[in-house]
Amino acid sequence: MAVPAQLPAPRARRVIARREARWGLLFVLPAFLLFLAFRFGPALAGLLLGFMDYTIGGDAEWTGLENARRLADDPVFWQSLRITAVYTLLYVPLTVAASVGLALLVRRAFRGVGFFRSVFFLPVVTSLVLVATIFSWVFSSGGPWARVLGWVGLPDDSWLASSTLVLPALALVGVWSHFGYGMLIVLARLQDLPREQEEAALTDGAGPWARFRWIVLPQLKPVLFFLLVIETTASFQVFDLVYAMTGGGPARASYTLVMALYDQGFKYFDLGYASAIGVALFAMTLVVALIQRLALGRDK
Repeated sequence: MAVPAQLPAPRARRVIARREARWGLLFVLPAFLLFLAFRFGPALAGLLLGFMDYTIGGDAEWTGLENARRLADDPVFWQSLRITAVYTLLYVPLTVAASVGLALLVRRAFRGVGFFRSVFFLPVVTSLVLVATIFSWVFSSGGPWARVLGWVGLPDDSWLASSTLVLPALALVGVWSHFGYGMLIVLARLQDLPREQEEAALTDGAGPWARFRWIVLPQLKPVLFFLLVIETTASFQVFDLVYAMTGGGPARASYTLVMALYDQGFKYFDLGYASAIGVALFAMTLVVALIQRLALGRDK
């Protein structure tokens, strides 16, 4: 990458920077084209289909806001929205709390800390279908969880067969399978924090909770915002866990928004209405993320 020697040094650096930028764009171009073809393209197509009446093998007919009116009048949509909101309220706080708590637990070096970090992260890389199969047995009427409840005098019925307890059961399984990812992110941030402030607070007699509340937690705000956004998005889009464990039952007590989208699109082949559900889901996720940004992320 030769540069004429007569060029001034600042200009020569600019020429080299432009050439490096062009080469960088050339190498990035294939991935960018794949992103356009398989991510942005389908997203745009789904947005357009949300304003159409379209089934597989039929002609697409522009209907404007008709699908939105169908959503407003569809009790199944509102039921699935309520179920998704309840699942989110159960899943997100527990996942964030477990991630932060376990990151604090394995923050300091001690014998075997690498083993514990690996064990805590292991559920993230475990097949979710396998997880769903195992926990379907755990929460069954004759499973370990029912036996433990029976030993302490509580009802030993299957949680997955209860309209009241099925969402807490699914949320617990979701937390177990995802907290390791959040723990890893929080741990990376904790290891970058300077220890001087905590040591000074310890010298002044501050306890563990005071040090965490006034020193560590404010510095975790950006990480907590990131965790809240990705976990909220994951909870809004929960499907495979519900599909494998309950299929939306019992009596649609775990019938989430993505389950409704799946049924409309792949069971009834009403792709226009399914796309409208997807657009509504995206809009709600975006609004919740903006609210979280205002509440937690205004500093950074």
